[in-house]
Amino acid sequence: MNAPINAQMMTQTDYAAGMKLLESMKRIRCLEETIAARYGEGKMRCPTHLSIGQEAPAAAVGMALGKEDQAISTHRAHAHYIGKGGSLRAMIAEIYGKATGCCKGKGGSMHLIDLDVNFYGSTAIVGNSIPVGVGLALTNQYTRNGRVSCVFLGDATVEEGAFHEAVNFAVVRKLPVLFLCENNFFSVYSPLSVRQPQGRAIWKLAEAHGMRSMHGDGNNAWEAYQQVSELTAYVRKGNGPAFLELETYRWREHCGANFDNDIGYRSEEEFLAWKKRDPIPRLEKELMELGFKQAESKDMERSIQTEVDDAFRFAEESPFPSAAEAYTELFAEKGK
Repeated sequence: MNAPINAQMMTQTDYAAGMKLLESMKRIRCLEETIAARYGEGKMRCPTHLSIGQEAPAAAVGMALGKEDQAISTHRAHAHYIGKGGSLRAMIAEIYGKATGCCKGKGGSMHLIDLDVNFYGSTAIVGNSIPVGVGLALTNQYTRNGRVSCVFLGDATVEEGAFHEAVNFAVVRKLPVLFLCENNFFSVYSPLSVRQPQGRAIWKLAEAHGMRSMHGDGNNAWEAYQQVSELTAYVRKGNGPAFLELETYRWREHCGANFDNDIGYRSEEEFLAWKKRDPIPRLEKELMELGFKQAESKDMERSIQTEVDDAFRFAEESPFPSAAEAYTELFAEKGK
């Protein structure tokens, strides 16, 4: 049941998919590097949790899921939203608090939602979105629509009761849901060693609940894409839920635009070791062995930078929502 996927090296027939995967990672990286560079301007009036260095899982999931499949995320949601096909304009406008944002400026960085791409939201509360993703899967099962729900979660989320309750329900009901754990080894500033028993593998913990579970290198984009594709197909066939743990690493601080290797919870040596495993040049090298040219890479980056610049210009020029918007789309009418 839990035999590992035999990931294959990229071949010439995989070239187009590999290019799409590379472009998605570069788009996420460029967007977030630009957020980091411009955050000090004071126009993005919300916290930001960046995924720089760990773009591969988000890009792999976005590639493997169909347009009608759903994804739900956590507080580190930018990459997941863009990987799923979300609008750069709508996302940046949302972070700027503008009316043209995907949540009309009401959500900000940590509360993105865009039903146009079946991105069903993100939340700052650890574990809070997992039951929602399982609920989506329950709806998919009832309506027999063939959709898969993908729930993004971090390593700290498996310490929450909501995770275990939702997983148990999903396994018992054989729901079409993929749990995608991005294990970047830290919950804010606390490493796994002070939060979880020594030697316990997260994917084995998930496996103990009775679902197909495996893990992989979250900085190997092509391997991650193969694993997500295989597990998505498995779930879609009605076999029940699956769990994939991908080990990766964020480069910047837990929350914010800066680097924080100087505050003591991780070393510069550790950071540099992970930086050498950057998923973008790693995939690019594989593609160049199949004929991808440096000039093509530069063209891709210029095109993406144009997209990103356009998104920021759009956000700057967009209006703020009116005061009356604060009282729309509520559970109860004003005054009741």
